[in-house]
Formats: sequence, structure tokens, C-alpha cells
Amino acid sequence: MSPQKRMPKALYKSELKALQARLVDMQAWVQASGARVVVIFEGRDAAGKGSTIKRVSEYLNPRVSRVVALPTPSARDKTRWYFQRYIQHLPAGGEIVLMDRSWYNRAGVERVMGYSSNAEYHRFLHQAPIFERMLVEDGIILLKYWFSVSDVEQERRFHDRLEDPMRRWKLSPNDVQAITKWEDYSRAKDTMFVHTDIPEAPWWEVDGDDKRRSRINMISHLLSQVPYEVVEREEIVIPPRPPSRGYERPPRESSTSVPDYVAELLRKHEAEREAAAADDAS
Repeated sequence: MSPQKRMPKALYKSELKALQARLVDMQAWVQASGARVVVIFEGRDAAGKGSTIKRVSEYLNPRVSRVVALPTPSARDKTRWYFQRYIQHLPAGGEIVLMDRSWYNRAGVERVMGYSSNAEYHRFLHQAPIFERMLVEDGIILLKYWFSVSDVEQERRFHDRLEDPMRRWKLSPNDVQAITKWEDYSRAKDTMFVHTDIPEAPWWEVDGDDKRRSRINMISHLLSQVPYEVVEREEIVIPPRPPSRGYERPPRESSTSVPDYVAELLRKHEAEREAAAADDAS
């Protein structure tokens, strides 16, 4: 199959804004209707899960829509029923939860890296569909997305992260193992799909080689899966400011303000500009 043409940036930006406006409408419906929505983001390392979550949540109310990204389980967590640490993060009525990885850690990284036993792994494959059917039967809208990326593109993104100090934190020792264990992760994903791709909560695959295309495709699909309606919002009127009743602010010197760092930047910029102009004139 020939590689897909990359989505033009201008088209991407305009469509993203339109979809994000619809996400705000969806959130208003969720809040008004008391619906409960769980969106699971899983997939290959560097496949674009995190950046897509960022675009989904960018304009949503964090009191209504929250991102759940759990750390490594503690010693206490390991003694509890596996799904127990995730249950406490499920949404109440009127809430949306975006899960940056989820209980599927057990079928992916834990399986490939040997962090769970065979018994724990097979128990998970048996219990996960039961657990998810319980969630759906109770009325939760459960959506599961798997982000794929080619081996070539994944390696390129790893190198980009390694060389970028602003994104270096995204690259962990486990992440780079994805290169040497590519086929192990492929087999783990295939087995996971066989057991957990159920009619009540199917897996939806997202091709992540073109991040623009994958974000637009995923968000568009998410909106199509939530039966939201545009909610009539209460009209808000900003009142006129009343006349002063004699309040006087205390002297600014009586409070401690942050230093005016920008003023120093402007002074340096002006000095550099004047020096450059002097060099050009000489």
C-alpha cells in the first residue's frame, strides 16, 4: 500500500478548530444529560496518543473532562484486584475521562517486558471483556482507540525526542525497547484484540504515521460515537460596571510583585538592535 499524502497544515488547522468546537458541544451535552464517557488511548510508543489527547482536551472544561495517566503501580496496588486502581478513576454522571493508557498495560508492556506472570496475563484476557461489558451495561460510553505507527516512523520519532531537550522526558528505557521488541509487541497486540475486541466495546485502529491525519480521523470518529445533541446554553449577560464608591487600592509598593523580566528582555533587545544598526552604518 502506498504511503498516504500528508494532510496540508492549513486544512488541518481549520478542521481541527471545527472539530474542537464540536467537542465543546459534546461536553455540554454530557454535562447536561449526565452521560458518562470513557475514551481509552492505547497503541505503539510514539504513535501520537499523547498529542491527540492534548488536542481533544485543549478547550474542554477540566472540571468535566479529565485526563488519567497513572504511574507505575505501587507495592500496595500490586496486592489489589488488577482493575481496582482504574475503577476509582471512572467518570460520574456528566463527566468524560480520557485514559492515557489504561488497564491494557497488562496485555501490552507488562506482557512483553515480563512485569506480570502468565497466570495474571491470562486472567486479564478472561476478565477484561467481562469488566468492560459491565461498564457498558451500566450505561458508560466506552471507546477504545489503538494508535499504530510504522517501525520506520517510530524510530524517527524516537531520535527526534532524544535530540530535543523539551521532549526528552517522553523517551524512557522501556520506550526504546519497542524497537528491539517490535514483533513481541505485535504479537501481544494481536492476541489482545482476539480476546478483547468485543461488540459491546470494539477496538478502533488509528493510523498514526501522519499525526495531523490521525488526530482529525480520531476526533471525528469520537464525535460520531457519542449521541450528543447541541444543548441550548443559558444566556449570560455581562452587566455594566457600577460607578466607584470610593475604593482606593493600597500602594503597589506594599505588595510583592514578580520581577519585570520582560522589561529586561526589551532593554537587551533594543541594545542589540541599536548595536546592529551601528554596525550596518559603519
